Amino acid sequence: MPIAEKRVTAEDIMPLDKYAQCRKMMRSQILDVKRPRRIDVGPFATLYFENFDTMLAQIQEMLFIENGGDEQLEDELTAYNPMIPQGQELTATLMFEIEDEKRRGDILRTLTDVEMKVYVDVNGEKFFAVPEQETERTASDGKTSSVHFLHFPVSEQGIAAFKQDDAKVIIGIEHDNYGHMTVLSADSVASLRADFS
Repeated sequence: MPIAEKRVTAEDIMPLDKYAQCRKMMRSQILDVKRPRRIDVGPFATLYFENFDTMLAQIQEMLFIENGGDEQLEDELTAYNPMIPQGQELTATLMFEIEDEKRRGDILRTLTDVEMKVYVDVNGEKFFAVPEQETERTASDGKTSSVHFLHFPVSEQGIAAFKQDDAKVIIGIEHDNYGHMTVLSADSVASLRADFS
């Protein structure tokens, strides 16, 4: 099936009793998939680049934990399928991970609209994030959410550059109050490269 048609369906979901039997092994396997797709940017921000496998694992785990049946399955499919990249993009969950609640609130109030300032740089060409529009992510006091769901549409030229063995890929945030970037390892570039058609 082409990447552009990838969607998790009910047929992809393992029965919960069977999942319970192999859950430990499957969680270990998905960690291996996720490892090169987890990118720290600066002291607080982490991007978790998603794909079919990570979203299937997330849905399967949510169903196992909450045991909400068919109604929950439909909700999970609706929530997570949009985060499966469709061949011309990368997708990521951006999280600001700050343990202290007061400090977290103080910092998030300085990061209004940060989700619009995240980019993937491929050999010097920047592709900025387009946030999922399902919910408002900024409070009335300017406090941004600690979690954002992002799409990075990449041009045909950018995809071709990404697929080159010598591609230099940077993930960055250029917010006035949070300016950081990370150069991706070869393993991370190879993993993300597979998301393109």
